[in-house]
Parts: sequence; C-alpha cells; structure tokens
Amino acid sequence: MISNGEKMKKGFTLIELMVVIFIIGILSAVAIPYMRGRTESSKWTEGRAIAGSIRTAIRALHAELGPDYDYSTVTTLRQLGFADHDLDGRYFKDGDFIFTISSGRPLLYLITVTANPAASPEAPRVPAGMTLDQDGSFTEL
Repeated sequence: MISNGEKMKKGFTLIELMVVIFIIGILSAVAIPYMRGRTESSKWTEGRAIAGSIRTAIRALHAELGPDYDYSTVTTLRQLGFADHDLDGRYFKDGDFIFTISSGRPLLYLITVTANPAASPEAPRVPAGMTLDQDGSFTEL
C-alpha cells in the first residue's frame, strides 16, 4: 500500500523515450533503402510477365506456321495476335516491348523490354531494360 508521502510514478522517463526513438531511427535507416529496391524489383515483375506472354505467342505462332516460315516478316505485336493496348499495364505499355525472330531451326528470338518513364511515370528506373531469349533467360541491360 502507498503511504501519504509517496507518489505513484506513471509513464516513461525522457531517457527511455529517447532510446526507443533512437532504435526506431536506426531500423528505419536500414529498412527504407532496402524496401525501395524491392519496389523497383516488383515493378519489373509486370515487365517479365508481359514478355512471357509475348514469348508464348511467338511459340504458338511457330507451332502453327512451322519452322520453314519466314519469321523476319513478323515485326508487330498485332501479327502475334495482340490487339492495341492488350499489353498495357501499370508500369509498361505496348511500345516498351520489341522482339526479333530468326527463321530457321531451332527457333531463335529475343524480346526486349525497356522501362519508359515518359510513357508511364511510375515505370521502374533501374535497370533500363531486360531481354528474354528463347531459352527463357532474362538479362538486365
């Protein structure tokens, strides 16, 4: 029981509050740059997914037309079966994707994805672009 001369102390001291704020500051200084890198990486997930759709369309076209077709004439997304703006996402637009297909055996192709902040202000800034080849390998530009 508390006697008349003693007061009950409640709350935290100034030192305790300063220590907690200092620890939160250190954790924030470490976590924020890490999270920014993750954000850029997640934006590229959209670009990779759309490039994968183009890859699937190229492979379907090859299955339909066969290995003897002159694929150098296939230069637009419309020729692969996509309508205008079919591949528009939040960070990437149709114009951000370029592909080349080589005729012959085996089928060789390269899909280039370029981040374009002018077309989409939220587009990733790093890396500038990526390529996807017929083996399914992505390479940063």
